Amino acid sequence: MSDTKQNFKNRKPGMGKPAPGTTKRIFGYIMQYRWRVIAIVVCILIGAAAQAGSALFLQSLIDTYILPMVGATNPDWGPLLRAITLMGCLYVAGIAASWLWQWLIVTVEQGTLKKIRDDMFAHQQYLPIRYFDTNEHGDIMSRYTNDTDTLRQAISQSFPQMFASMISAIAAIISMLWLSIPITVFVLLFTVMLFYIVRAIVGRAGRYFVKQQQWLGDVNAFVEESVNGQKVIKVFNHEDATQKTFDEKNQELFEAAAEANTWGNVTMPVVGNMGYVLYILLAIVGGAMALAGVGNVGLNGFGTLTLGTLISLLTLSRSFINPLGQVSMQLNMVMMALAGASRIFALMDEPVETDNGTVTLVNVELASDGRTMTEVDHETGHWAWKREAGDDGTRSLKAAEKLHGKAREVALKAKEQAITSPDGRLTLLQGDVRFTNVTFGYNPDKPVLHDITWFAKPGQKMALVGATGAGKTTVTNLINRFYDIQEGQILYDGIDVKNIRKPDLRRSLGIVLQDVNLFTGTVMDNIRYGRLDATDEECIEAAKLVNADGFIRMLPKGYQTVLEGDGSGLSQGQRQLISIARAAVADSPALILDEATSSIDTRTEEVVQAGMDALMKGRTVFVIAHRLSTVRNSDVIMVLDHGNIIERGSHDELIAQKGEYYQLYTGAVELE
Repeated sequence: MSDTKQNFKNRKPGMGKPAPGTTKRIFGYIMQYRWRVIAIVVCILIGAAAQAGSALFLQSLIDTYILPMVGATNPDWGPLLRAITLMGCLYVAGIAASWLWQWLIVTVEQGTLKKIRDDMFAHQQYLPIRYFDTNEHGDIMSRYTNDTDTLRQAISQSFPQMFASMISAIAAIISMLWLSIPITVFVLLFTVMLFYIVRAIVGRAGRYFVKQQQWLGDVNAFVEESVNGQKVIKVFNHEDATQKTFDEKNQELFEAAAEANTWGNVTMPVVGNMGYVLYILLAIVGGAMALAGVGNVGLNGFGTLTLGTLISLLTLSRSFINPLGQVSMQLNMVMMALAGASRIFALMDEPVETDNGTVTLVNVELASDGRTMTEVDHETGHWAWKREAGDDGTRSLKAAEKLHGKAREVALKAKEQAITSPDGRLTLLQGDVRFTNVTFGYNPDKPVLHDITWFAKPGQKMALVGATGAGKTTVTNLINRFYDIQEGQILYDGIDVKNIRKPDLRRSLGIVLQDVNLFTGTVMDNIRYGRLDATDEECIEAAKLVNADGFIRMLPKGYQTVLEGDGSGLSQGQRQLISIARAAVADSPALILDEATSSIDTRTEEVVQAGMDALMKGRTVFVIAHRLSTVRNSDVIMVLDHGNIIERGSHDELIAQKGEYYQLYTGAVELE
């Protein structure tokens, strides 16, 4: 395991805080539904106006319609009924507006999350392999599930509820000012005291909500890792140790979540009870003013504090305090959503894989002289590297001439062997791969390869052998630019691979990995993954080529058998055969086999080898193998040790040298 990944595993989620600009970015997504958002805002305003209007109407209802009827011998009920009807219409308008905005918010919420997930996944496709090597997969998955769910709650509930509550509070305070400025001042002074209490509670809760989201991602990562490694856990009787580790992580999540929700849940009761205290104080002060006949001044004029005014003020005080409680309550959910959104945007802000290459891969028709090329737009079985206009290959030649010693010789030989069009723009793809003075380390401070220089001629089968950690897989990772080297050059048909567009470079390199990944879908779909435009007949021919056709036809539905769970119903060897068929249908000019037959038993390997030989014919092939019997027929065998090439030659030449390869082959020393 790399140092970077080990450091990540040892990291404990910290307290953290939402990244700056997170709220702005969230609303940037939300405002893609601008007209619906405007409609929601209008509905919320109507609802708030209806609520404040109904509270104000109480004063008129009591003072104008009810009190004059008290003690009347023949009261006229008509005006009162009309007033009640009007008040009912206000309530209906408020209810309708509330229903409408809650109906509209669903499409805004789901549409926003869909766009975020689309952008997140699209960005993820272009992240470098290094990102996935240094971040736990379960933690990445948590961003798509837990973090987006907290954002969903904020968009559908917290944000609109906070806005509605603030509008209601503003409407209530304006209405109170209309009725009585002194009483409103009293309420505002009380609110200032309440604000400091709530701020302290919300601040403490917010920190724990951030920590909760971080630990949730960590727990998910551990669960995902444990599920994938369940067989290993059982084989080594590691159930108790795994359970202990999970319990520790889960305990941290429990403590963070408990603290967050304890402080979060106490907010509303505090505000609610303080609201009752205000209600009582207001009733006492207002009642005393009304009984004493104290003058009252409001925006509507000067007068005395009537019973109707007092009842309206009491109602409005609840309409003012309750929304403040809702806002403070939703702040906790918003903090949690911002913590989740910060993690989502952190992934989306990860630097994508850089690609400054300009050389592309094109189909060409090759004349009978084997050198004259014509670019065409259909497959011919021949490919060429195409430089951009104005690039005739002079720059790469000058770069080769600046090298020294063996590296210069290897680089100039590559230029000499290259078949290039007269204008220098087309170079025939032959599969000539050369490393010159290459130094590389996953951690730049700890090189894995040390100033290595070697070459593979077109059509050669190059085998890389050596102990685990010698740098074999690293070599193939560098050829297809999963990682970029720190020093030196990698030449492909005389062209620096850094100048080749990565999609074109990787199109030219078929690869069969040691770790097989099969996707949910039919067997045919998994083979076609190598080349999406391949026909069924081409997929079947590829399977026949590597001798996978036999077992595939014995499956319940043959090539249409649906595979799930990474092909869990197949043996490891069968899964590997499908991956080899996938490389065969890709029909790439060069091929990398990274322990391609490691999961196939010796007898099955003999069956596959004939197909593999047919697949490798005419291609430059790089074979990484621990089973040395599989590399005997290689044209060149390169022995690596701690990032250095210590031997190179054919099987017979290396056996005759009686060096490291001889020791490994005869079993005098262990390969691992």
